[in-house]
Amino acid sequence: MFERLREDIQSVFHRDPAARNAFEVLTCYPGMHAIWLHRLSGSLWRKDLKWPARMVSNFGRWWTGIEIHPGAKVGRRFFIDHGMGIVIGETAEIGDDVTLYQGVTLGGTSWNKGKRHPTLESGVVVGAGAKVLGPFTVGAGAKVGSNAVVTKPVPAGATVVGIPGRIIVKSDETDAEAKRKAMAEKIGFDAYGVSEDMPDPVAKAIGQLLDHLQAVDVRMEDMGKALKSLGCEYREKELPELHQEVFDCIKERNETKVGQGI
Repeated sequence: MFERLREDIQSVFHRDPAARNAFEVLTCYPGMHAIWLHRLSGSLWRKDLKWPARMVSNFGRWWTGIEIHPGAKVGRRFFIDHGMGIVIGETAEIGDDVTLYQGVTLGGTSWNKGKRHPTLESGVVVGAGAKVLGPFTVGAGAKVGSNAVVTKPVPAGATVVGIPGRIIVKSDETDAEAKRKAMAEKIGFDAYGVSEDMPDPVAKAIGQLLDHLQAVDVRMEDMGKALKSLGCEYREKELPELHQEVFDCIKERNETKVGQGI
């Protein structure tokens, strides 16, 4: 018992720089209180003392603002930061070293009996306000962004953002990225969607469009040179002007959505 308590306190120091000492963690961290009460309610639940288990769980909800059903399975070194508004359903399963922030819901999408809630494998981090809904698995080491709504399995190590949740992948194509940026600068467009800070399926689509524009641009230049070399009367026409303020408006709107976790 005391070994688990020491382990819990150390997990707070590892993941919360605001923690100053063990006494503060013991007395002022509602996430820890909710976990300890859940161990008691879970023990009662497994002994088929359902009503006392629910009463302990209900007391924990009143005291901490965190609702963990007694039937939920929770691993070691589980850390709830801030915690207010967290809901964890009956058939949820949480592995070791998992971190949840405030407003997270591990919920179900069905009223059928059986497995209804998600399984979070070891090392998962779920950001503030995120909703993970359904009987699927979030793989080890995965991260769920703030306010994301996840209703499908998440591979180990992946990062999910948005509504509905989308898996984001960082690109290793440095040459392609350089060409995309060059094309973006040429047409007067700030490539906010293809930066390293916002890897996203939408950004990937924008990147592919820029790749296509780059190829078309090169092909047109080659065709113009070929026509001139054949003695044809070829005169390049000016392209329509692109107004920078339009793209600035798009960029500002996108940054606002990102800040809101959309």
